[in-house]
Amino acid sequence: MTGSKKTTTAKRQMGYQGPSDAKLDEMIEEAIVDAYRESEQTVGFYTMLDDNLAVPFRTGMLGVEVKVERIDMADDEQIVAVCSRGKARQRVPILDLPLPSPQPEGADWIEAFRRWARGGR
Repeated sequence: MTGSKKTTTAKRQMGYQGPSDAKLDEMIEEAIVDAYRESEQTVGFYTMLDDNLAVPFRTGMLGVEVKVERIDMADDEQIVAVCSRGKARQRVPILDLPLPSPQPEGADWIEAFRRWARGGR
């Protein structure tokens, strides 16, 4: 069994009911339709996240709770989550953002973006 299948199986055993690989592949195709270069495809995912991810939401990072206020596109073309705790703000690559349980509406788009970024389709 490959690492990704083990991870998927472990998540499902813990009660996680995320989208199937086939569904993620459909979402990837929807995000990158008519986008040819990697930067264009990333913008496609940003658009889908911006349209579908319910923000704000709270999640934990490094043992503290933070509020994900919004997503943004960084100058280096990374999709980032703008997180806050009190007056402090930090931009975290969406690929590295831990998701809470239960996940916010639209979090499946983060999973689709992660699958695409790993080369899955």
